[in-house]
Amino acid sequence: HKESLFWDLDLAAGTASNQWNQTVALAPFLGTIGLASRDEHRSPGWVPHPRTGGNLDARVLGRGSTLFLPIEVTGGLLSVGDGHAAQGDGEVAGTAIECPMENAEVRLTVHRGTPLMKGPRAKTSEGWVSFGVASTLEEAARIALNSTLDLIQEKTSLNRSQALAWASAVVDLRITQMVNPLVGVHAVLKDPPS
Repeated sequence: HKESLFWDLDLAAGTASNQWNQTVALAPFLGTIGLASRDEHRSPGWVPHPRTGGNLDARVLGRGSTLFLPIEVTGGLLSVGDGHAAQGDGEVAGTAIECPMENAEVRLTVHRGTPLMKGPRAKTSEGWVSFGVASTLEEAARIALNSTLDLIQEKTSLNRSQALAWASAVVDLRITQMVNPLVGVHAVLKDPPS
């Protein structure tokens, strides 16, 4: 038996309240932001793509974050949408506080001549975030961690074993979402070694 919550958004107060008078703070973000992949040749849909984003449902991608995606097809074919007023890491029940968004400001920058990343990566107020998307949480975690190790090696002179040792001390693995056919884990690197 599924219970439904009906949320009233108070933009002035920055909160959402449901029919049981429970209140949560608004933390809006776009659940879907991604590019077409070379093996799909279409804009991303509601299922996230392991390399080019899509419906990541990652609350860390709110205001002020920068998402880096590899461009695999001519023109990129950016797709954005799936507005969320608030969501916990994991999106455990299939929906968060889904909402329409009249305006969302997205700035696009093409970084020419940079190496093609293996998957989505972001710079947020929490640090560097690498995303893993796969059919299991274990595989998604492995992808996110490997992407973070790549990042550490790009920014330092550490070898892979040293990068892994550093990551064990400073990287947090979090469940991004576990309700879609492909699930997500993100690795948060708070402080890259110098």
